Amino acid sequence: MRSLHIIGSRQFGGAENFFLRLVTALKSDPRQDPLVVIRPRSPLRGPLEKAGFPPFFVPMRNGWDLFSMWQIRRLIREQKPRIVQTYMGRGTRLTRVPENSGAVHVARLGGYYKIDGYYRHADAWIGNTRGLCDYLVKQGLPARRVFPVGNFVPVSPAPTAEERTACRREIGLPEDAWALFTLGRLIAIKGFDELLQAFSRMPEAIGGRPLYLVIGGDGPLRQNLVDLAQSLGVEQRVIWPGWLNDPDPYFHAADLFVCPSRVETLGNVILEAWAHGLPAVSTETPGGTELIETGENGLLTPLEDPESLAGTCTELLGQGAAVLDRLARKGRETLERHHTREAVIGAYREMYDQLVHRGD
Repeated sequence: MRSLHIIGSRQFGGAENFFLRLVTALKSDPRQDPLVVIRPRSPLRGPLEKAGFPPFFVPMRNGWDLFSMWQIRRLIREQKPRIVQTYMGRGTRLTRVPENSGAVHVARLGGYYKIDGYYRHADAWIGNTRGLCDYLVKQGLPARRVFPVGNFVPVSPAPTAEERTACRREIGLPEDAWALFTLGRLIAIKGFDELLQAFSRMPEAIGGRPLYLVIGGDGPLRQNLVDLAQSLGVEQRVIWPGWLNDPDPYFHAADLFVCPSRVETLGNVILEAWAHGLPAVSTETPGGTELIETGENGLLTPLEDPESLAGTCTELLGQGAAVLDRLARKGRETLERHHTREAVIGAYREMYDQLVHRGD
């Protein structure tokens, strides 16, 4: 089945990373024929071309770009997809499927976005959590056309002791250190300032092992966060590797993953932590609470509460490797039940068939 996937991103983050994984997985399915539409200077261009996609380019300068709207309509007529799937606000707003084209417009949402003017004109909608799907129905979208389909991440084999030591050496972590790891764009909603404040409340060593924090990512708040670490007196124990095209060595080197977000609809980073065999602590965002059953497959802490976050992480590390390993194992089991590539691609395939062949 031919599908056209449209994303107007200017940056590369969690949503773009999932887009790349999804279309690549669809391409590997002989029953699917995905095509992609991106901006000419999109950071997705190189990875898509490496994955064997010759992308179509549309400027998508803003949500009112009439020329881009016309170009997308022309592409739909020329390529004759049965499914047109759009991602986030800009690509969705600019996509207006021509009448009698035979295509179904599916809008995928990864957040609690404004529906009117951006998403309501689609034919069907995907929410990557059940909470988000409930929100879409409450906004007046027909429940029979709202589909809960989660994300998937590739499962990484556990590193050997030698590989873990090499990763730590490469990063600059002492071999005997406890390492907290977090990952994301350095923007306010990700809560990295809260994490730094929590880290400053934690002891410098736990059980005789020094404590370090690794913050992977880049963004407009980088210098503010570096300054905050210095003002809190923890700058010597915080590592800033910048944007990570390959975060695997950092997951492998860490002991605990922390997701300190103020807002997180799903939390791909939690899935990635589980995929790398790491236990996870998250704030009580909608995504965190949907993924984590606290005490079972991870731990939850209140939003914007550095003291609670510090206490939870300190206590968990103090309990030692057995407790950390149990949480990591349960997290991996959650991932394998609900967020494998096979399960998610199967859900997309079933949804496409239903929309194209069965109608309402």
